[in-house]
Amino acid sequence: MQQPNQRFRPQQGAAPNTIRTKKYQLEKNMFTGIALGKVWRKDWWMALIPLVLLLLPAVFSFSWWWVVSAVLVTLIFVLLRSAQVMGVTQVEQGSPLFERLSYEIDQRQILMKRNEREGMALSWDMIQKADRRKDSYLLWLKPATDAQLPRGWKGWLAKTFQAPIFVLLPFRIFNSPNDIKLMDSLLRRKNLIAE
Repeated sequence: MQQPNQRFRPQQGAAPNTIRTKKYQLEKNMFTGIALGKVWRKDWWMALIPLVLLLLPAVFSFSWWWVVSAVLVTLIFVLLRSAQVMGVTQVEQGSPLFERLSYEIDQRQILMKRNEREGMALSWDMIQKADRRKDSYLLWLKPATDAQLPRGWKGWLAKTFQAPIFVLLPFRIFNSPNDIKLMDSLLRRKNLIAE
């Protein structure tokens, strides 16, 4: 029986179409490879900016110093941008991505569970898009909004050089082929994957 000052909270059970997975841990090397591929497919042209700017004086007055400095500065830019993406694997805020987790996926959210009591919920509106690969799903999280970023040049810098964050769900962690079909259907209903 309830005490007078206590509120009744119904037990929240799992939805009937909940997909439960086996435990899985994303390897840091796999994350780095996928994230760097995404960054350099999108931002390859940024590496051309220092190269062109420093080669421009060599057009008017050729010197090997301009060529060497252009290549060196471009290489430093590429290394710094790559290190920034790889830094996600080293910072404490990124550590939940690389823990051994099981997932419960339903219409409302994706629960990333460390054990029965600890976990984190991702709502569907936090996911920007999904990619279905030959052996897995990639759920790309939305980047921070302008309101969440600092103001001024720091905000511009953070927005321009954001590292992509994603959740990888290999097909082998699903308990049955029916769960994979259900996941496909769910992603289509959420308009995250093409028909």
